[in-house]
Amino acid sequence: MGSLEAERTTVGLAARDPSGILSPYTYNLRNTGPDDVYIKVHYCGICHSDLHQIKNDLGMSNYPMVPGHEVVGEVLEVGSDVSRFRVGELVGVGLLVGCCKNCQPCQQDIENYCSKKIWSYNDVYVDGKPTQGGFTETMVVEQKFVVKIPEGLAPEQVAPLLCAGVTVYSPLVRFGLKESGLRGGILGLGGVGHMGVKIAKALGHHVTVISSSDKKKQEALEHLGADQYLVSSDVTAMQEAADSLDYIIDTVPVGHPLEPYLSLLKLDGKLILMGVINTPLQFVSPMVMLGRRSITGSFIGSMKETEEMLEFWKEKGLSSMIEVVNMDYINKAFERLEKNDVRYRFVVDVKGSKLVD
Repeated sequence: MGSLEAERTTVGLAARDPSGILSPYTYNLRNTGPDDVYIKVHYCGICHSDLHQIKNDLGMSNYPMVPGHEVVGEVLEVGSDVSRFRVGELVGVGLLVGCCKNCQPCQQDIENYCSKKIWSYNDVYVDGKPTQGGFTETMVVEQKFVVKIPEGLAPEQVAPLLCAGVTVYSPLVRFGLKESGLRGGILGLGGVGHMGVKIAKALGHHVTVISSSDKKKQEALEHLGADQYLVSSDVTAMQEAADSLDYIIDTVPVGHPLEPYLSLLKLDGKLILMGVINTPLQFVSPMVMLGRRSITGSFIGSMKETEEMLEFWKEKGLSSMIEVVNMDYINKAFERLEKNDVRYRFVVDVKGSKLVD
């Protein structure tokens, strides 16, 4: 396991170039500092943003890169100043592993909006060493960015909650959209979208899934419990649904027109952008002005919101729809994700896989 002083290495799966192909990679982990938690990774979800990063879609990728930011694992060791976590406990790590702790967002416990936040991979720590993500045997993470997994939740089910789940939960809380009876739309039924349906329904909302075709209609209505399904290319149905929604959670991760969806919003309705898109989006201003509508965005959630969301998930008895795969399947999983061929989130069984560099 290694002592507090010993240098340690670990093995992960890293992309070496924009081909995005992952292969075993051995690298150093920092020593467990007073504020750190040393974690053995059990499961890690695959997010669409991982795909962007390994393929350098945003033009900011640094290699070698171990992706993965929906991590569930077991505490192996804690630093001398860590009191919240104990060896053997199940914990989670999401998209962030550092922040400045001094800016306004940090002081307000919304460190996810800190301008100096440190990403769990494809970033550098304050000492200049690269961060590496969750498709790996072990990690060392500052305790502030570790959450305890509530008892009774299956670890593989929890992994997608640490990004996709809190990404949906946070704006519903932040924008005052938790009250029962609201009418919400979920645009795009992928990993984040399916979380959106589940969480919105658990809040007592009437939920409409909006998609480009009807191929997911049965799944949305029968398996996920959505109340309505709207095909965006069906002009008549879209016109009939005009001015009907209090909010739309837009999870689509590629460029798309906004006007068709703005027209669905009621007065003061909100279009909440969540997809990472590297091309400009367009709309005509009257679509916003004439309904006093808002186009806004939201980025994951704070550590406090993550803990709150996990308790909410447990209280409501919710479950993720996932496909568990081993590490040796990960490149195929990314291929399938690129084609939207997953229902609805891949989770990698790291603990049950063999990693040899």
